[in-house]
Amino acid sequence: MIIEFTVGNFLSFNEKRTISFEAKGGVSELKDNYFTSENKKLLRSIVLYGANSSGKSNIIKAFEIMKTCVLNSIKLNETDELNYSPFLLSSNSEKESTFFEIIFVFDNQKFRYGFRYNLTEIVNEWLFEGKTKKTEKVLFIRTQEGIGISNDFTEGQGLEERTNNNRLFISLVAQLGGKISNRIIQWFSCHINVVSGIENEKYKDVSLEILNENRDSYASSIQIFRDLKLGFNDIEIIEKKLFSDKQIKPEKSKLLLNTIHNKYNDKGKIIDKIAWDNVLHESEGTKKIIDLSGLIFDSLEFGKLLIIDELDSKLHPLITIQIIKLFNNPKANPSNAQLLFATHDTNLLSTDIFRRDQVWFTEKDEVEQTDLYSLDDFVFPDGTKVRKDANLEKNYIAGRYDAIPYISNF
Repeated sequence: MIIEFTVGNFLSFNEKRTISFEAKGGVSELKDNYFTSENKKLLRSIVLYGANSSGKSNIIKAFEIMKTCVLNSIKLNETDELNYSPFLLSSNSEKESTFFEIIFVFDNQKFRYGFRYNLTEIVNEWLFEGKTKKTEKVLFIRTQEGIGISNDFTEGQGLEERTNNNRLFISLVAQLGGKISNRIIQWFSCHINVVSGIENEKYKDVSLEILNENRDSYASSIQIFRDLKLGFNDIEIIEKKLFSDKQIKPEKSKLLLNTIHNKYNDKGKIIDKIAWDNVLHESEGTKKIIDLSGLIFDSLEFGKLLIIDELDSKLHPLITIQIIKLFNNPKANPSNAQLLFATHDTNLLSTDIFRRDQVWFTEKDEVEQTDLYSLDDFVFPDGTKVRKDANLEKNYIAGRYDAIPYISNF
């Protein structure tokens, strides 16, 4: 589970900005919307609002790029360039490194891992372990002068000189069998899912594989569909053999999902069941839910972090609310999965759905760099803060929390 994530000098982010899943002590509403881990109260979900081009998608891309860097680093050749996209509207930022840092809990241990890099090399890298920043212990620190390794990270000792300038040290140690480093890689690989809410079709095969592999837990996924009231009663996953033109034997197989509907007579009585092959006749919104269902189910089942850009695209607001409630409800989410998503749907801005520390905004300042802040952090000009009984949607549209587009009068 994630505690916080920090990004700097990446796309529209110039100065370092942090998004935190730690529940604020001064926010008393909706106590089911957080859980306790390692003596910290962590939010089950966060929603991101902001004008177009304000940086919502960029914070999500930052998660994705950090994950990609960690998982693909070991595959790089010595001369390969890194995925470097600095803030371009400052005379200094193109010369500076991109900054990523994430604090998370995995197997009851809290880690702080991060790195800085430019186009050609890893400039810094660090890994700490411990419950608080005051008591955490350093496992290793990498600078351009070398890599310092503590006695608590013996798996990395002797490997300092074997790391190429453009590769992450954590990836090398993991590849060579390091236990702690492999846990870090495993968390990035298996416990963060970053998806697009617009290009949902490309996740369909992944979702079908997840659902197919968890047939024993099928009831949970079916119940999700029923709670969303999508119109069908059941689903079936079938394996279709694919044949080439030149061979009689199948080359491979493909998973297909059919939705099962009731069939009625002219008096409205159920007389049969009918399968809609490969969800052919379902709405685009229903297809999106099915495409993402495996990832939603997988996150809830195993307590993962699910990050979705444009969650509300193609979906009715009530369905979006139901998905959010799956994560915010301790009974539906006993493994403490977490959801981070970006949206423009102001129907979701309600104190009945979110705590003030769950609502975050992105806004560009006068030099076009993204600022990132929570509703609970927002302070009005008179020094007061947002009340827990405020009409969030009305106030946001009126511009009281900033983070809305400026539209001139014609």
